[in-house]
Amino acid sequence: MNNMICDLETGICGPGEAQPGLQAFELPKTTPKVDVYYVTDPICSHCWALEPVLRRFAQQYGRHFRLHTVMGGLLESWNGFADVKNGISSPADVAGHWREVGERSRMPIDGTLWHDDPVQSSFTPSRVFKVIQQQDAQLALTFLRRAREAVFAFNRNIGSEAVLTDLVDALGLNGHKIVARANSAYGQELLSQDFALTRSLGVRGFPTIIMVNEKNEGLKLVGARSLQEYVDGLKQVLDTNDALEADRQPALGELLGSEQLLFSREIEEMYDLEPADVAQFIEANLAEGSYQLRELLGESYVHGGSAA
Repeated sequence: MNNMICDLETGICGPGEAQPGLQAFELPKTTPKVDVYYVTDPICSHCWALEPVLRRFAQQYGRHFRLHTVMGGLLESWNGFADVKNGISSPADVAGHWREVGERSRMPIDGTLWHDDPVQSSFTPSRVFKVIQQQDAQLALTFLRRAREAVFAFNRNIGSEAVLTDLVDALGLNGHKIVARANSAYGQELLSQDFALTRSLGVRGFPTIIMVNEKNEGLKLVGARSLQEYVDGLKQVLDTNDALEADRQPALGELLGSEQLLFSREIEEMYDLEPADVAQFIEANLAEGSYQLRELLGESYVHGGSAA
């Protein structure tokens, strides 16, 4: 599956298409809530750009749905790959595109690894995600976040077994064992199951959010969208005229304790802040000595824990 094509205007990685309105999806129902399928990939730049919005959507409206994170398969390999539309025929061609996405979204992306140590396949970290997911679904989401921080912000090749082992070890798991399982037939079978689900949902580009209700009627939202678009979509799938009550935003200390690292753009989105107000908000809401405020690629971020 070679879907590296990415479009800055639509916010889609892959040849996706917008399909407004309710559609029928042939999926088994396992919960009375709405099922939300998030089809993504560890190296999808527009998925990284979506993180601030998706986090708030899950935090404030998650009681209405159950989230399923599905790997879609953005880059199998570079053998024979070419994205003519975006001028991408080799790893080095991706760097400029990633920088554009980072600058537009203000979720920092370095991208120079595409010149120095390029990711050869996104299937490798995707399989690691799937293996961890079988043990602990929440920990798998934490792994996905750490992997994205590593590749986008800190320029680490998450296709490397050494980097993946390090990331998994940091979660308190046996990185060597998990990565070995991911590289086995077992890991590929788990990933193939996600690819089959992706095909059944008619997904071609990432990120894609599909919301499905008890009647198996669903709404497909392709590309990085606004919070209001996701809320409106959820309301439509729930078939209600009533406004959806939002849960409170978590306290900043609670959120940072869970995430460990938050970029300014993420704090702005969660708490409806202007960029100029973030530093003061952090100072007012976090105990002195409990965090470090840093800068990366022109964007500030807060890291939990005192300086060494």
